[in-house]
Amino acid sequence: MRFIEYPDSEMMMLDLANVLAGDIENALLSKETASFSVPGGTTPGPIFDALSAADLAWDRVRVFLNDERWVPEDSDRSNTRLLKERLFVGRAAAATYVPLYAPADAPEDKLDALTGAVEANLPLDVLLLGMGADMHTASLFPGADQLDLALSDDAPTLLAMRAPGAPEPRITLSAPVLAGALKTHVVIKGAEKRAAIEAAANLTPTEAPIACVLQNATVHWAES
Repeated sequence: MRFIEYPDSEMMMLDLANVLAGDIENALLSKETASFSVPGGTTPGPIFDALSAADLAWDRVRVFLNDERWVPEDSDRSNTRLLKERLFVGRAAAATYVPLYAPADAPEDKLDALTGAVEANLPLDVLLLGMGADMHTASLFPGADQLDLALSDDAPTLLAMRAPGAPEPRITLSAPVLAGALKTHVVIKGAEKRAAIEAAANLTPTEAPIACVLQNATVHWAES
């Protein structure tokens, strides 16, 4: 794990957007298309704002989420909505979005239909992850109903996931997909999350799911 500390979150978000743009550009030097997977939630919004203006061949970039809440795209709980409002604007509007949601009562109803498009863009070229104070990443929550399967070497690409800390069902990339990314970045803020990620480095992925990616990850942290 490589750890980078920033003086404040504003500088971190701008610098990380530049790093991600560089990673995507490098991937496009040797491939026709580049795959870029991103988190939802509130933290990455400023990164998306900066990244959306990057001078990249966005029409050759395939973007998909680490995970998605099983809610309609117009819900304020939807990670897809965040992407459409904060990333897919400006130059980045030319990117191709690979969805992790389709209208249905439960994620199990659409797993097969969604998996093919994701697998066509693996391995991930560039991966940006967040982490909760409970050391979850994507929708790999400690105590989640299918965590053991999601962490296994033969895990499927996508899984439905339910957990005590998640108000609605989720769909998530599995640990092997995340761990297989060519470039991995984790962005966190605050003393609590710094302590959590330092602890995770000495725990198993079952105890701390973020541990499944830390060996090859760069962690970006600011106090506030």
